[in-house]
Amino acid sequence: MNEILQYCAQRRERMVALIRQLVELESPTGDKTAADRCGEFLAQEMARRGANIRIHRQAEYGNQIEARFPAGAMAAAGEVSPVMLLGHYDTVWETGTLARRPCREFEGRLYGPGVFDMKSGIAIALFALESLRELRGGPAGPVLFALNADEEGGSRSSRSTTEALAKTSRAVLVLEPAQGSAVKTARKGTGNFTLKVTGVAAHAGIDFSQGQNAIVELARQIERISAFTDLERGITVSVGFIQGGAPTANVVPAEAVANIDVRIPLLADGPEIERKFFSLLPVNPLCQLLVTGGMNRPPLERSAAVAALYEKARAIAGELGFDLGEAAVGGASDGNFTAALGIPTLDGLGAVGEGAHAEHESVNIDWLPRRAALLAGLIQKLSN
Repeated sequence: MNEILQYCAQRRERMVALIRQLVELESPTGDKTAADRCGEFLAQEMARRGANIRIHRQAEYGNQIEARFPAGAMAAAGEVSPVMLLGHYDTVWETGTLARRPCREFEGRLYGPGVFDMKSGIAIALFALESLRELRGGPAGPVLFALNADEEGGSRSSRSTTEALAKTSRAVLVLEPAQGSAVKTARKGTGNFTLKVTGVAAHAGIDFSQGQNAIVELARQIERISAFTDLERGITVSVGFIQGGAPTANVVPAEAVANIDVRIPLLADGPEIERKFFSLLPVNPLCQLLVTGGMNRPPLERSAAVAALYEKARAIAGELGFDLGEAAVGGASDGNFTAALGIPTLDGLGAVGEGAHAEHESVNIDWLPRRAALLAGLIQKLSN
């Protein structure tokens, strides 16, 4: 393992240069043209490192990339299911963000839109695979590297492809950012619900009693919905956006809408939360409620298979000279989908840094070679 670490350390500046190229290829979730430019560059980088490329073309979002790296000459004979590397190359940052926040190095960190979440994770994986090719003739078993361009938008177009590929794999290693320097062995599942209230409009002075105030009804429902939160169980329900009323205050409002975020730690919590939302009844019987949405990503639970993957990674980190912690987080990733299928999944194998989705987003440059060596070692361990 130290040989791989040394290889990656000697190529640290090349890693930084590649990350900079990826950051400067802006790829917002909603800009297919820009995302596809970044995707084409990534496909070329993968092919240059020995991958066979298949492009899953998308109508609305950037294309999905399926890259297959064959096992090296020293691999065991026979057909072996691949280790799957999973990530996304879309970002939350609009095209043009780079003009005011250029990619830059400062005091041992690399800054830029999307650098932490998660373009550095992609570069880490590419150098991990490169090191195995140069030092071992290739990975000990086949590797499937899947990237999509709609993760930040909920993975609506890519989920089915991700799940289909995961079902053919022995384990999934997710290249999302680390939590501190720890990997992620649990993630909450996520849901999004919309509650629309329809009342009756009326003049607030002349016909007040004829109106049925949708905003008042929504406020009462928000109190009910907020009570779905159960901190002891790790369930949170947050009303994040409300809208309603007419442009002027002299109208009893006939419509009001709320958007609600839900986070759950256990798969079994999902049906319970959905049942509560779809069982809501109006306090004012003259108002109507319409609930839409539902659970989007199932949770990534810390199963025995996930724990076993973590222990393998921790042992490899020990060989490389550092301790690897584990974390449970409230945010979700595409790893939630693969874990819910029962595929052993370990998340947070990307860069060490901070500021995901924030202006100060950055990665620690010194950690890049260690994370690449850790990933390379884990690929080898799982392939054997």
